[in-house]
Amino acid sequence: MAEVMIGIDPHKASHTAVAIGLSEQQLAQLQVCACPSQTDQLLAWAAAWPERAWAVEGAAGLGHLLAQQLAAAGERVLDVPPKLAARVRLLQAGDTNKNDPNDAFSVAVAALRSTAKRPVIAEDHAVVLKVWAKRHRDLARARNQACCRLHAVLCDLVPGGIRKEISAGQAARILEQVRPADAVTTARCELAAEFLTDIRRLDAQLRTTNKKLAAAVKASGTSLTGLFGVGPVIAGTVIGDVRQVFRFPSRDHFAAYDGTAPVEVSSGGRKVYRLSLRGNRRLNHAIHMAAITQLRYKHSQGRAYYEKKLAEGKTHKEALRSLKRRISDAIYAALVADARQAAAACSKGPGGQPGNLSVSRAAGSHPAHTSSSDKPLPGLPPPYGPALRQDPPPVSPTERVGTGLGTPRPAEEIRHNH
Repeated sequence: MAEVMIGIDPHKASHTAVAIGLSEQQLAQLQVCACPSQTDQLLAWAAAWPERAWAVEGAAGLGHLLAQQLAAAGERVLDVPPKLAARVRLLQAGDTNKNDPNDAFSVAVAALRSTAKRPVIAEDHAVVLKVWAKRHRDLARARNQACCRLHAVLCDLVPGGIRKEISAGQAARILEQVRPADAVTTARCELAAEFLTDIRRLDAQLRTTNKKLAAAVKASGTSLTGLFGVGPVIAGTVIGDVRQVFRFPSRDHFAAYDGTAPVEVSSGGRKVYRLSLRGNRRLNHAIHMAAITQLRYKHSQGRAYYEKKLAEGKTHKEALRSLKRRISDAIYAALVADARQAAAACSKGPGGQPGNLSVSRAAGSHPAHTSSSDKPLPGLPPPYGPALRQDPPPVSPTERVGTGLGTPRPAEEIRHNH
């Protein structure tokens, strides 16, 4: 454990650092300007404490660049959520004025007391997937916005408008048939033509981004694309947001992270589980799209699983949630298999160190207890119910246990099929 914790309150123009000891006494503080030499200044100031660790508030947001620079310099860096630092400041006895030194002190205290450490990992190929996946989402949203605006204009030009999804070619043919009779209709046609130009431009950008994302996913060597309904876009979103799968000790923790595990809202002797609205919503949406894709194809095992749940008396939404949880477990199994394969390949290469793929290192940074949302689905038979709490043993990418999504499954998983 580090003897000195250095909390940093990052801003666009400056960064404030406060160093505290194990007894939470303040040792020193420093404010540096946000400039190319900011990391060198902080490291020179902290050289007096060899056993140190850095706690950056919002290391995935405003403090991202500084946290990555410190991690690249070989420093141990922890991410502290802004809400956690704010709670520590409000609960402190004495001075609770909000200023940069007090904020940095609260960040350091929060990192020192926290039992669930959030280490900052140096950027790798997974960040490339995250970049292009985000670009794809932004372009898709912009295209959907342009299509909605084009639909609104066509409603004023064509009786009844266009009810279905519209393409650039279809919109062009419709506009060619419109004969403007006055200045208002002419203006609307010109506006629709501009929206059509926007759609074509966005379509071209989407095709380019899809190619880049597909190439990046292929270069990663992931087996996620072997799951039914998981293409380059979904695989890039999952890998980019998860990055290190071994920070999740089990598939139940992973399901709590992606929001496919129910949350407990019990009171007294009444045990109630409800739909989770927590977790990573981007990852939840990616799993939802994979589930919808499976439902569209009658030959998929996901569709058969969904129909089986309907036959058991579940509603459409309940059956869909069960399918999403099944896909979540399949994705977790594939990610674990990929990570183990990468760790084995790394251990055979120069240096022989698996690095951040080590199970013990990742598991040691997780809290020992689990919340109700980390637990298996209540009332479900194995392998997703309480009967089996252990995850499957390490597997090769060709085996991908428990997917039920068109990939081979070992005999022990088939016996527990439900």
